[in-house]
Amino acid sequence: MTTEETGQAGAVPPSRRSVLAAGGAGLGALALGLALPQGVASAAPRRGRGPSPSGFVDPTIGTQVDHGKTSPFAGVPFGMTQWSPSTSAPATKGVAPYLYGDSTLVGFRGSHWPSGSAMQDYGSVTLMPLLDTLRPTPEERAVAFRHQDESASPSYYRVRTADGITSELTGTARAGFLRFTFPSADQRYLVVDSDAAYEPSGQPPQGEGWIQVLPERREIVGCNPVHRLYQGAGETARLSGYFVVRFEETPTEYGTWNLGEQPQPGAKTASDRPGAYARFAGGGTSSLLVTVGTSFVSVEGARANLDAEIHGWDFDGVRTTARRAWDEALGRIEVTGGSSDQRTVFTTALYHSMLLPRLFSDVDGSCPAFDTGEIVRATRPRYMDFSMWDTFRAVHPLLALVQPERVDDMAQSLTDMGTEGGFLPIFPMWNNYTAEMIGDHVTATLVDTYLKGFRGFDIKTAYRLMRQNAYVVPEQDQYLLGKGRRGLASYLEYGYIPLEDPVADSFHKGEQVSRTLEYAYDDFTLSRLARKLGHQDDAKDLTRRAGWYRNAIDPTTKAARGRHEDGSWVTPADPLATQTWITESTPWIYTSFVPHDPAGLAKLLGGRDAVRDRLSTTFENSAKTGFTGAYYDHGNEPSHHVSYLFDHVGAPHLTQKWVRRLMDTAYSPTPDGLLGDDDAGQTSAWFVFSAVGLYPVCPGVPYYAIGSPLFDTATMRVSSGGRERSFTVVAADNSPENVYIQDARLNGRPLGRPWLSHAEVVAGGVLTLRMGARPNTRWGSDARDAPPSMSL
Repeated sequence: MTTEETGQAGAVPPSRRSVLAAGGAGLGALALGLALPQGVASAAPRRGRGPSPSGFVDPTIGTQVDHGKTSPFAGVPFGMTQWSPSTSAPATKGVAPYLYGDSTLVGFRGSHWPSGSAMQDYGSVTLMPLLDTLRPTPEERAVAFRHQDESASPSYYRVRTADGITSELTGTARAGFLRFTFPSADQRYLVVDSDAAYEPSGQPPQGEGWIQVLPERREIVGCNPVHRLYQGAGETARLSGYFVVRFEETPTEYGTWNLGEQPQPGAKTASDRPGAYARFAGGGTSSLLVTVGTSFVSVEGARANLDAEIHGWDFDGVRTTARRAWDEALGRIEVTGGSSDQRTVFTTALYHSMLLPRLFSDVDGSCPAFDTGEIVRATRPRYMDFSMWDTFRAVHPLLALVQPERVDDMAQSLTDMGTEGGFLPIFPMWNNYTAEMIGDHVTATLVDTYLKGFRGFDIKTAYRLMRQNAYVVPEQDQYLLGKGRRGLASYLEYGYIPLEDPVADSFHKGEQVSRTLEYAYDDFTLSRLARKLGHQDDAKDLTRRAGWYRNAIDPTTKAARGRHEDGSWVTPADPLATQTWITESTPWIYTSFVPHDPAGLAKLLGGRDAVRDRLSTTFENSAKTGFTGAYYDHGNEPSHHVSYLFDHVGAPHLTQKWVRRLMDTAYSPTPDGLLGDDDAGQTSAWFVFSAVGLYPVCPGVPYYAIGSPLFDTATMRVSSGGRERSFTVVAADNSPENVYIQDARLNGRPLGRPWLSHAEVVAGGVLTLRMGARPNTRWGSDARDAPPSMSL
């Protein structure tokens, strides 16, 4: 066996400084390939034994109002269009296609909903089967259903509604397949609603879109124009959702309508908030097969996508292919042990983390250019809908481990957006700048991607665009469109954003302290890439700016606090009260957002012991309120890394305690099983990482803090340098009571630090943690073993 296969037996584990300096590169020799501990059969994932991975997924988790904003989507991972039952009219801001508490369905939607987010659907189309009478509007066609008559998985959804129709959904990346089985009826109808009649809450109907019946093709085709939300709300997004609905049978009648008007039999076109229908002969029990191609380019593109991805009328074959795609994706992490409920929550969380970003380009590579809408031909898959304020934290780091083949394409997609639009987007949705949320975390994600060894995207152009975001304020007309960092001019002038700058041209106005803290973090990540690429002057300046987090935290009150232009602190400033200068949380919570320098933050707040006490206060108080509230709010992202900060202050046993408590409390296998919005999979990705026993506290510095694994073993299929390996976390003597690490070994060698480098993970091997009911307060407590930090 070669050295490459076994690793180098004399390799030295990385220090904090080596991880910071090396940028994640050059540590691949740590792959030791040692045997698994006794009792663990194999480091490779099991295949073909027991239920398939997708069989553990419950897509209704998080579908209760205000508990996830997810939907039971059927299709394939990262699909352009996801197929969902719909309980309400589309395009209402913050309302997912499906709400578990609703009792009626209005159709089955080809959706582009940003899963788990407080946004709106866009470019969608809805289909609805009807018996005997034509009822075109959502209110008229609503039909009762019961949850006991539903079945849902990642690749398939089925429901029998009160009218006796059984509806089934499955899909491919760009097309859907629907099967409607009717009871005996005189007539069978299918309504096709272009969804162009509906707009986000607060926006007037645009009166746009069109639909056309092509009886000679057995098709209904159409277009649903997309409009912006947030920056430029209500304006055209310069793209549309196009669809081609194809029937196996020839309709006996067809027609169209405009909303508010009666359907017109025989009419082939409609162009003002339009819909169409087809009628089919009745008789005995029969199934109607329908396929739907989708595109953001044209009807011709939608038809080509459909022809390329669905051949013939084999519904079960498409369903099987979709299931295999999900089984392969979900099988990238295999766990053993734990309860059935825990397996369900875990696998569903993994499913939720693989819905976005969505595929955006057609099979031939065509897609609308970012911001302009001009049709371009991408040379590789283009992805869209990056909810970056949320997903930079755990979703993208998770994809770097379990979907590495997509990561370069996603990074290039972001880079191409910057090239086409002129500035790197902050929060790209529906192919536009949005100025939604804060920070500049596309930068953090691109840096993290490169420093983890991905080299398949244009880093030279990406760096130029990241640097531009960090230094250049766009011209006013471009700024108003959402380009550039909000409040950058003030940030550069003062080293923080003062309260006198209201950050008016944004959806989230104000929030000056949170913006300062997040820009300091983004600047730090960019400084690391600058140094890696040889831009030493940039690296020095950006490192200086990375320390500006100190300008937003009052060393007297030891809390994040608003500040005026003259340097004075705002008064009063209750750290537990919501403030206009803090984003979606409290100053208490945001004080902890210094992921790049926990050691420096500890010095600012009075030392490691003081921070340990502050964190203990945080969790003792938040536990009383179900981990929501002013001290900690697991339903929103600013809190997500906080439980892992104990690793930085010599108390890993408290990370272990509270991470396990959060997994037990904040997640359940029920429709209300998420505390807050899933936000494009971020809340779910937190659970996936934590259940494995690792968490990426600081994307841009490739390491993982160690927590308390939920399962006896968790094996990830990872890759490095194009070679697939497996990395297994073994929690020996694991149980609901045994949440504390007694000792640790990495590839058979003692491990005294509570973190691993990314290189150690992707090199493959085994992390063995011996668990117990009492904390070992000595393990990982030495200051020399703390995870990487800018000040160390």
